[in-house]
Amino acid sequence: MSRYQGLTLRVLRGRKPAIGPGKADLVERIAETGSISAAARAMGMSYRRAWQLVEALNAACREPVVITAVGGRRGGGAEVTAFGRQLVRLFRAMEGKASSAIAADLKRFESYLR
Repeated sequence: MSRYQGLTLRVLRGRKPAIGPGKADLVERIAETGSISAAARAMGMSYRRAWQLVEALNAACREPVVITAVGGRRGGGAEVTAFGRQLVRLFRAMEGKASSAIAADLKRFESYLR
């Protein structure tokens, strides 16, 4: 069985990453749980780090990806916007296309690795 993990795609805005697999995973977990803290726990990261990633993603995009509510009867929470869902779908499609386009090269490259 291969130990090869595949391609990692990161989309940069200038020199800063706008989105990569970690941010996409986080957005997907927020959509599932309705909570930044629950998403962070599920991914084994601190709430602070998750919040920083959400802020960076929202700052990089022309529309909010995740919106939050403070307090209230349900205790607040987070919601992935329609724009955010579309952004992650597009990113996942780009990952698939990139991996498919270079699959043979990646297999050959793996033969050079220990």
